[in-house]
Formats: sequence, C-alpha cells, structure tokens
Amino acid sequence: MSLAPYVRIVARGQGRARPLTLEEAFEAMTLILADKAAPEAVGALLMVLRMRGETPAEIAGFTRALRAFAQAGVAEADLDWPSYAAGRSRGAPLFVLAANLVGQAGYRVHLHGWNAHPSQMVAVADVVDLMGPNVSYDPLQTLCHKAFKILKLRDIFGLRSCFNTVLRMWNPSRAPVSVQGVFHPSYRGLQANAAALLGQRDLTIIKGGGGEFERHPSKDTTLFGLRDGTHIAEHCAPLSDQTRRLHDVDHRVDLCGLWHGAVQDPFAVATVTGTAALALWSLKATPTVTAAQDMAAALWVARHQQESRLA
Repeated sequence: MSLAPYVRIVARGQGRARPLTLEEAFEAMTLILADKAAPEAVGALLMVLRMRGETPAEIAGFTRALRAFAQAGVAEADLDWPSYAAGRSRGAPLFVLAANLVGQAGYRVHLHGWNAHPSQMVAVADVVDLMGPNVSYDPLQTLCHKAFKILKLRDIFGLRSCFNTVLRMWNPSRAPVSVQGVFHPSYRGLQANAAALLGQRDLTIIKGGGGEFERHPSKDTTLFGLRDGTHIAEHCAPLSDQTRRLHDVDHRVDLCGLWHGAVQDPFAVATVTGTAALALWSLKATPTVTAAQDMAAALWVARHQQESRLA
C-alpha cells in the first residue's frame, strides 16, 4: 500500500480535503516508519499538515504508530521528559539539574531527545556526566534512528514538521507522567488533547525556555495538560522579581560549577528549583505547586548530601 491515499485525503483541495482520522494517521505513519512510502509522498503529507495545522487525532495516530514501531528496550520510568527544542535561543540546559532534583526525590526520570543546533553552546548530551543515578538520557539518533531521519527532514524542508510534536508525545519509557515544553502557546492545547486521545492521564505542558520544559522564574507560568485525566490551566505567579532573559549571552551559566557550588547565580538556581517544582507537582509529590517549590528548594540545598551518601 502506498501513502498516496492519505496525501489525497489532506490535500484534495478546498472544500474536499479533511483531516486524517486517528486510525488513518496511524496507518500513514506506519507506512512511513516501515520505509514503504515514497519520499515525495512523505514530504507532501508532512508539509500539507504543516501549512494547515495538525489535529489532535493526527498527532495521536502518528504517536501510536511510533510507539508500536519503536518498542526500544528503555527501562520504565516515573517521569517522561522529552527535549526536542531547536536550540536557537538556548543556553545551558538548566532543566537537566532540575531533573536531578526530581531523581534525588526518588523518582526515575527519562530524558530523551535531539536538540543540537549550530548556535547552541551546550547540549543535553554534553552534560550526561552531571546526571544523577535516577536520571537517564537517550539521544534520538541511538534510541530510534528511523525517527531521527524523519526529524532531520527539517534540513531538506527548511521547516519543522509535526513529527517534532510526535516525538514530544512519544514517551518511550512508558512513564505514567510526562512534562513537555513548547515554544508556541497554541501547541499546549494540541498536545493535551492528543494525550487524552492516547489515554494519558497526567501531563504538564508549559511555554518554556527555548521550547524546553524549563520555567522562567520572573514570568507568569500557566500549566496546561492533564491531571487525573482532567484538562488543567493552572496559573503560577513569578518566583523572582529579577528582570533577566532566561538564556542571556551576557550571563552564560556554568552548569557544572552551579551544581557543585563553585558558581553562585540565584536566577539560575530559581530556574532549576522552579522547573523541578513543576515536575514534582506533576508527579503528585505534593498537593500544590507552592509546596513543590519548597520541596525543590530543600532538595537543592541537600544535593551534595545526597551525592555523599551515594559515593
């Protein structure tokens, strides 16, 4: 079977085209992942959806196909943490230290992604040595090379495709809870609705730094997603009155120095603990975000005691 029928459905013309159903999206992505689709048809399908905008059913169907195709031997985790930001506005991945605090609290965290960009100074893969024992990271190119090739079609198109969103939804560790960052606010609802169609019950999405799940401490933050299967939109007030860009070329953060205490940067620490608090709240470690913030701050203070016990 070819991909042509699915391209015809979405590209037939004004008044005749329609979105793919969840099952049709599953079938189309299954063909793509199995290398049974002509590259011209793959490009046509992805770019039509790029122009029109994806639906939750399409994202859910594509994600279900990826999950069926890439049943990698990834250990189960408590928290799924995708990292697929393009990287143009990224600095040091402070969210990795936030993941460390969540792991320090006893939760298993699985980071996965691909975010290399020529302008990016530090990628997640560069700081693997800083990750604690409960935190693991798998780069996409080794986790699923076929998925990596589809993502890299961006270099040919000159545009991102919906597959970037699919990778955020993937959850290869089958974790019951997921956190996701987006750059464009409109994707928060899309991803929450797609997650609901996939049967996920707990998901937190924020407009994060550079598109990552990373909280800006001096800005209002709204938590979208699902909690116990119910859609949420919870407002969180700023943590800091310091006005500074989250990733400023004039304030480059030494991640290793910050973690080990050689660098003092209250704004960066607020970013780390604020991000960790949202992840801990998502895991229901505390009933409120405020209580999760207190917990994250205590974990930050005690981080070296934890390392000493593990040494």
